[in-house]
Amino acid sequence: MTSHSLPEDQPTQLFVDGEWIDGARGQFDVENPATGETIASVADCDVAQGIAALDAAVAAQAQWASTPARERAELLRRAFEAVTERTEDFARVMTLEMGKPLAEARGEVAYGAEYLRWFSEEASRISGRYNASPEGAMRQLVARRPVGPCLFITPWNFPLAMATRKIAPALAAGCTVVLRPASMTPLTSLLLVRVLQESGLPKGVVNVVTSTQHDVTDALIADSRLRKLSFTGSTGVGQTLLKQAADQVLRTSMELGGNAPLVVFEDADLDVALAGARAAKLRNIGEACTAANRFFVHESIADEFSRRLAEDFAGLNVGDGLAEGTEVGPMISEDALAGLDELVQEAVSAGARVLTGAERIDGPGHFYRPTVLTGVASDAPILAEELFGPVAVLTTFATEQEALELANATAMGLAGYVFTQDMARVLRLVEQLEVGMIGVNQGVLSSAAAPFGGIKHSGLGREGGREGIEEYLETIYVALPDPFKDR
Repeated sequence: MTSHSLPEDQPTQLFVDGEWIDGARGQFDVENPATGETIASVADCDVAQGIAALDAAVAAQAQWASTPARERAELLRRAFEAVTERTEDFARVMTLEMGKPLAEARGEVAYGAEYLRWFSEEASRISGRYNASPEGAMRQLVARRPVGPCLFITPWNFPLAMATRKIAPALAAGCTVVLRPASMTPLTSLLLVRVLQESGLPKGVVNVVTSTQHDVTDALIADSRLRKLSFTGSTGVGQTLLKQAADQVLRTSMELGGNAPLVVFEDADLDVALAGARAAKLRNIGEACTAANRFFVHESIADEFSRRLAEDFAGLNVGDGLAEGTEVGPMISEDALAGLDELVQEAVSAGARVLTGAERIDGPGHFYRPTVLTGVASDAPILAEELFGPVAVLTTFATEQEALELANATAMGLAGYVFTQDMARVLRLVEQLEVGMIGVNQGVLSSAAAPFGGIKHSGLGREGGREGIEEYLETIYVALPDPFKDR
């Protein structure tokens, strides 16, 4: 039986300039969404403490930037090993504060830790170039240097991976950090920084401010010393932050909302497609920006696919993420649960057919039964919203072109999923689907070694892969005289 208690060394204070300190605004409570109980009270910082965190990052920037790449790499590698060694602690904390099943939480530990390892290997590969200009009149030197102090705002749904995905490339590039984790799930980030500290993190290089107030973020973004803002969250909040960032012309990375299509063609292997659909929809309780929201199934196989998917969803074990055998945990909050149910009931009232689910589960906790809907009107709000919950909405199509038009009929463009055995079709869709990432015959596509990000209203920039470290580097061009001119 897994303990409901936090690790003995679980921090609940702010981390500023290498010190753990209390919040000037007192504390706020963190709730277990499976029980509604408070699991910890965490420091609530004020604007002055947020600025103090930036002061520390600014003071540490020059020294950290000049630290040899190998030393930065070794710190990240030690942190990777330490996080991996504490898999059970991190998994338990995530399940307690976010709700995901413990098995999935362990998976996130492996995934999140991999960013520390990947970027430890990228730190020493930062390079520029030197070449003669095309006309031969000069030599051109291109150098790379760190962007500078960064502000990271991370979401509640992947509390470890979203932090490591930003912190690891920043540290590898030589940037210092102020991290503001989501107030609903701050504990995982605080434990991560404890591990970084124990791995040899210098003072001021990473600072963590936990807060319930937006004025802390507003003040940090308005400070001319901040040079980079990275945010993962909703498109609406991202748009607001981009407007704020414009005043200081900040470098920005925005990983925003999604409304992923999942397209199943007539030639798909149905067993593969059903397994992929379940993973793409129910991973992380459906509370993922990459989650498949809109299922488009060829009319010739729609009846069988929808029946089998509904049978699968109906048999899933919903419960506390720490309980043995749980496959679908609680939603993050009562507001999230109520909003999802409202969309479902609105669709049902307008004529949608319920194949399974479409109902809340009595508390305690914020549980929703895995749901499959068909016959939803094309203009239904449920097709336009990012659902962030265990609800699949199925629509049929007749032709490849129709499927493509349906899939692209959204302002979002983060991820998409395609199930077919026709590789020529895959190549056509790769060139026409308006998304930044495509899963072919699989429902999970995230990897530390791959560039993660979207197009359209789903964001700017990429995280992970070789591209991930580029977001934290400035390009400096130097024009040099022709060394052969006077010979």
